[in-house]
Amino acid sequence: MEEELKCPVCGSLFKEPIILPCSHNVCLACARNIIVQTPEGETPPQNRCSSDYDYLDMDKMSMYSETDSGYGSYTPCLKSPNGVRVFPPALVVHRHCSITCPLCHRSVSLEERGLRGFQRNRLLEAIVSRYQQSRAASVKCQLCDRNPVDATVMCEQCDVFYCAPCQQRCHPSRGPLAKHRLLPPAPAQAGTASARKQATCVDHEAEIYSMYCASCKTPVCYQCLEEGKHSKHDVKPLAAMWKQHKCQLSQALNGVSDKAKEAKEFLVQLKNLLQQIQENGVEFEACLVAQCDSLIEALTRQKAKLLTKVTKEKESKLKTIKDQITHCTMKLRQTTGMMEFCLEVIKENDPSGFLQISDPLIKRVLVSQEQWVKGALEPKVCPEFALTVNTDPLMQSILQLDFTQNKAETTTVPPAPMLQLEKCCMQNNSTTLAWRITTVQALPVEGYVLELDDGNSGPYREVYIGKETICTVDGLHFNSSYNARVKAYNSAGVGAYSKVVVLKTSDVAWFTFDPTSAHRDIVLSNENQTVTCNSYDDRVVLGTAAFSKGVHYWELSVDRYDNHPDPAFGVARINTVKDMMLGKDDKAWAMYVDNNRSWFMHNNSHTNRAEGGIIKGSTVGILLDLTKHTLTFFINKQQHGPVAFENLEGVFMPAVSLNRNVQVSSRSTLTFTILSDR
Repeated sequence: MEEELKCPVCGSLFKEPIILPCSHNVCLACARNIIVQTPEGETPPQNRCSSDYDYLDMDKMSMYSETDSGYGSYTPCLKSPNGVRVFPPALVVHRHCSITCPLCHRSVSLEERGLRGFQRNRLLEAIVSRYQQSRAASVKCQLCDRNPVDATVMCEQCDVFYCAPCQQRCHPSRGPLAKHRLLPPAPAQAGTASARKQATCVDHEAEIYSMYCASCKTPVCYQCLEEGKHSKHDVKPLAAMWKQHKCQLSQALNGVSDKAKEAKEFLVQLKNLLQQIQENGVEFEACLVAQCDSLIEALTRQKAKLLTKVTKEKESKLKTIKDQITHCTMKLRQTTGMMEFCLEVIKENDPSGFLQISDPLIKRVLVSQEQWVKGALEPKVCPEFALTVNTDPLMQSILQLDFTQNKAETTTVPPAPMLQLEKCCMQNNSTTLAWRITTVQALPVEGYVLELDDGNSGPYREVYIGKETICTVDGLHFNSSYNARVKAYNSAGVGAYSKVVVLKTSDVAWFTFDPTSAHRDIVLSNENQTVTCNSYDDRVVLGTAAFSKGVHYWELSVDRYDNHPDPAFGVARINTVKDMMLGKDDKAWAMYVDNNRSWFMHNNSHTNRAEGGIIKGSTVGILLDLTKHTLTFFINKQQHGPVAFENLEGVFMPAVSLNRNVQVSSRSTLTFTILSDR
């Protein structure tokens, strides 16, 4: 909090702070030092202007002005208490004086009253006083003439701190003073006297603040209202506005407090990541060294190159995390200091002083909260290293070399595994494969590699590497034939492939709505074949099947349709937004329809309005042709509008969005049907 209590000019705690029009604060003495004056027509040295005469009596100075005295040729000279020659205000009316805020660099012209025209920040002054007293080791006696000693008591009625001798001499416990209550001294009590004084109006020193002008955002007194300056403004009771602004500041603090808590947890996470990166880096280097040391001497230079890459990667990750820790620590310290300052402001009981700074302070808190964006509390790097070194092929070549003549060759690599067809199965577009090794080897098997082609006699790709002898592969194309094979490996090398097995996926796709990826307001029934919603807002649910090729058609029936809602039907990516209408983002293609008309929508773009809608009992059909890359819609078996979308590429899932006024079901267990084999 100490940073909030320091003057931006002198860097020390505020002394007699004043509030600039930009809502920043500076010490009164510092404000005099940063005043700039520019005479009209020339640029003289930076002399002091009329605002520096605040310590002079303005009434006395007015005797020498032309307006009050009538002497146009008299130009008297005055002296300030320190002997510096100054001129009356009337003689410097042609000088333009301004003050520039040291924080936001906003310049403000001074009025005739100079620095007296700026309000004094009594609330900040009281907080600085309390802060200084809280840091003091003890409270001094207020009546000691020289070398004050520590106070021993404080009179609650007199509000004065006494040491023992001064208390016996000046405040004896007899007579009228016997009824006064003496308390142990506390540093926080030293500022109570000034805090209890009621604030008076700047323009009318005899009047206290009683109202708040919402238009000017400043406290006012009754005389200000009577003079008419604020008569047409929105004026509200001071106490009511005080409570309202305190509530707003408290609510804003709650939000930034949560962000500060998340930032602290994030710092712990970053420090843990730092340690993990250190440990993973050491482990990775050790593995790399072990692998390189097992090779022949010719690989030494390559080992050094690889170590250099790992070290650079580790240093890059460490530097990124350290920079993120430094940045987050600095932001957290600033946020914490501002929070402590705001809490001190909330404790203040001076409504007018509070309202002087509440508006900008609330804005600062809200801006501070917005700085903690989601991406700011996420690590920029992961602790794992993306570098891998596979020495198995090279090791196999080395072990297979025969350095001794007439030595019998011994095969130690694993034999080809055997696929157990009785344990293999196909369901929809998923397959489960099982295999085993039939021959016992001197060297045990360390793992297996399962490979499948692309379903169109294309190249093989690895779909599983591990020690298990069973594997399930999901997301295959419907109505396609895949070739599968498996091989084993150990420290001696990689064995031969098994016999190829042909896998045929289903011609017809059976699906239900997916409860795991649906929005939480979605309600599924009838074995996940009927869907409705608990919310009046549109929510998205996806099907359990995904398509990347072929021609697919499915139909959904409208079981309930009330109050003219706009359900949407179509396809989407698995990561489409679930809390808005289907087609609002760029990951969904849909037709939304009411009881009279329909539109196609993708990425929140509405096209091709068509007449004709749905009612209870209507059937909506979707035709996804991934050979032509098009999407077409049907209502009651009739094509509705033109081809809705073209150039569709990738993987698509059936999708529906609806609210609580709609219920949709599949017409039968058969939900997807291949229309033709293209």
